[in-house]
Amino acid sequence: MRGYTGDKDAYLKRLRRIEGQIRGLQRMVENDEYCIDVLTQISAATKALQSVSLGLMDEHLRHCVAEAVAQGGETADEKVREASEAIARLVRS
Repeated sequence: MRGYTGDKDAYLKRLRRIEGQIRGLQRMVENDEYCIDVLTQISAATKALQSVSLGLMDEHLRHCVAEAVAQGGETADEKVREASEAIARLVRS
């Protein structure tokens, strides 16, 4: 079971909302909306995705990484490395 399983419905709800934002962005471009308005909505969608990412990262650290560290060994090293790489990707995006 994944760490986020308990909050799966909430994550899916948020992702569906973001999906709606993206469809709205497509309509804005199709309708030749004002550039700044489109950019504002892109910023909002980006922040929403970042929020989901941070929530998933928190769940991963609290469950997957913590469990692996408690067990120790190579699995723990792998999970910590994996989490560090994911954090680096999030920081760069």
